[in-house]
Amino acid sequence: MAVTYYKRFRMEIDLTRAVLPEPMLPRGFELVPWQPSLLERHAAAKFESFRAEVDSDVFPCLGDRSGCLDLMSEIVQRASFIPQATWLINCPEETGDDCGTIQGIVQMGGWGAVQNVGVAPEYRGLGLGRALIVRSLHGFREARVTRVYLEVTARNTPAVALYRSVGFRLTRTTYKAVERPTAAYAVL
Repeated sequence: MAVTYYKRFRMEIDLTRAVLPEPMLPRGFELVPWQPSLLERHAAAKFESFRAEVDSDVFPCLGDRSGCLDLMSEIVQRASFIPQATWLINCPEETGDDCGTIQGIVQMGGWGAVQNVGVAPEYRGLGLGRALIVRSLHGFREARVTRVYLEVTARNTPAVALYRSVGFRLTRTTYKAVERPTAAYAVL
């Protein structure tokens, strides 16, 4: 087994200082608040968003439909799960598909943690990721969480730029080791 190291950024935002706009979606798209009956829809949107992305290399469960369902189930069963920070985006009526998802939890020390911001590849560039992040941050505020962080793979430069534009600041760089059945050694 070879080991590949993925560079990851921890980014943080202070919600006591952040000015958050209202989330904006293109016509026909809809933000859908969390409810337990949406578990499988969130998992399907997560799979569509991550299955062919670098994050499915870093976290293999994201590249597997059942892995996404298991992960989603684990997130929502935590005592620290924040329904107000968990949203789904439903696409226009022509397709009826869900094309974006985000979840929120609270970690030790009262930090909110954004989990798995995902937008299906064919819907990227429309502002859906921004809408998910902004709506989730409003949900953290509603839950009285004042500090929120997320982690992102450094190679995902569009996501890093999006998070910065919303007000997140880079606070730490880490490396995640992933064992791979190849003969290569790499740092990505």
